[in-house]
Amino acid sequence: MTIERDILLTEVALRDGSHAVAHQYTVEQVVNITKALSEAKVPYIEVSHGDGLAGSSLQYGLSGTNEMELIEAAVSVAGDSKIAVLLLPGIGTLTELKEAANLGAKMARIATHVTEADVAPQHIAYAKELGMETVGFLMMSHMAPVEKLVEQAKLMESYGADSVYVVDSAGYLMPNMVRERISALKQSLTVPVGFHGHNNLSLAMANTLAAIEEGATRIDGSIRCLGAGAGNTQTEVLVAACERLGIKTGVDLYKMMDLAEDIVAPLLPVAQEITKDSLTLGYAGVYSSFALHAKRAAARFGVDSRDILIELGNRKVVGGQEDMIIDVASQIAKEKNAVASK
Repeated sequence: MTIERDILLTEVALRDGSHAVAHQYTVEQVVNITKALSEAKVPYIEVSHGDGLAGSSLQYGLSGTNEMELIEAAVSVAGDSKIAVLLLPGIGTLTELKEAANLGAKMARIATHVTEADVAPQHIAYAKELGMETVGFLMMSHMAPVEKLVEQAKLMESYGADSVYVVDSAGYLMPNMVRERISALKQSLTVPVGFHGHNNLSLAMANTLAAIEEGATRIDGSIRCLGAGAGNTQTEVLVAACERLGIKTGVDLYKMMDLAEDIVAPLLPVAQEITKDSLTLGYAGVYSSFALHAKRAAARFGVDSRDILIELGNRKVVGGQEDMIIDVASQIAKEKNAVASK
């Protein structure tokens, strides 16, 4: 049966949401969530380490279970849903991409910093060669002017991406900024445009609806808001809002609500909310997965995590530069001690 849809949802709780559980998903948890998502008719389900394929490391956080085991388990119960994976060139390689495809992953989302699309052509081309639907994922989209974003999106399209996403990795964008970016891409590309939001300023839902109104048709959500920082656009809430607006998702709202309440909520160590650290991420325009690292560095050096995040924002630090968090925390501590000794 073909389901009529105005937008195609990708559920990211088993990838971006991995940050919220310190990358400790088990096979059983992934199976239960994937099966329920498939029964709710969610078309795409992303499964991998929070920082993409091969992200399990001391720098990014060690996985409790090898991500390939999780991908294989998800594929086994996905039904009509398709399993997607995220790959950041420089972290994941073509080897991991091929392994994921061999296990049954059907979509590859190739993620780069908003000004660095030119590191992705071989990964996009190889994903296409493997028969995967391929997405260009332009992270930290607030850090480039609209003209540069369009230029980079066109590169992604030229490499063979089937769609291109505006990714608000820091939860920094305001609805008018989202509208401007989605509208520009819609006018400049022939492939569908997508949007991935974070909730650090409590704007993920507003920004996602603004993106849809401007013509974005590929949309990310996360059950119970699970994700880095304050989380992502909450999928079950988005489905309800879309129904109110007459936007077809093809997703069963009641089943999503039950999944969120009965299966996902009990897994959370703490409820996903906007804390002082995640709020600072959105305020300073800092990569959402930096929050936990900054908190740990603050405790180690006896400084305020907000000061670390603000300075990272001032330095325009991006994903992949996590080592800078320790450097910044150390420098702030030295300056603090120098003032105290005077």
